[in-house]
Amino acid sequence: MNIYLSGFMGAGKTCVGRLLARRLRRPFIDLDREVARSSGRSIPELVRGGEAAFRRLESAALRRAAARRSVVVALGGGTLLRASNRALARRTGVLVSLSCSEAVLWSRLRRDEGVRPLLGPEPGRRARMRRLLAGRRSLYRDADVVVSSSGSTPRLTASRIASML
Repeated sequence: MNIYLSGFMGAGKTCVGRLLARRLRRPFIDLDREVARSSGRSIPELVRGGEAAFRRLESAALRRAAARRSVVVALGGGTLLRASNRALARRTGVLVSLSCSEAVLWSRLRRDEGVRPLLGPEPGRRARMRRLLAGRRSLYRDADVVVSSSGSTPRLTASRIASML
């Protein structure tokens, strides 16, 4: 059974995922890193080139990750937008969502301007974050397990997830 970590950008999927994988003695896959590696381009470059094309590459990377067994996968913040990705994650593992308050997300994301192209530049960056989060919140809540990462260290969050599985 694979473990898929979902949640909005800045929720801690990669950091928590690495720690969870180490704790469970499983390989770790960061889906964004896999997309960048396989395409030879950075995530910001890919997204600026067109979000639809990026989502196709992301789905292909998810299919490759899902073909493996007993891995921890940090999904991209928008991976679950595609119904086929949600179905694949559920069919091949357990979907864990990292829930995070808007205020904490903003404190983590506000300085990542070049790294988070979907948020765009100032002014209006926080409003775009709110709109994106509002549009995805129900996808994150529909996970098998929902864990808050707002007031917790990544190590504690990983430990809580491990004890819930």
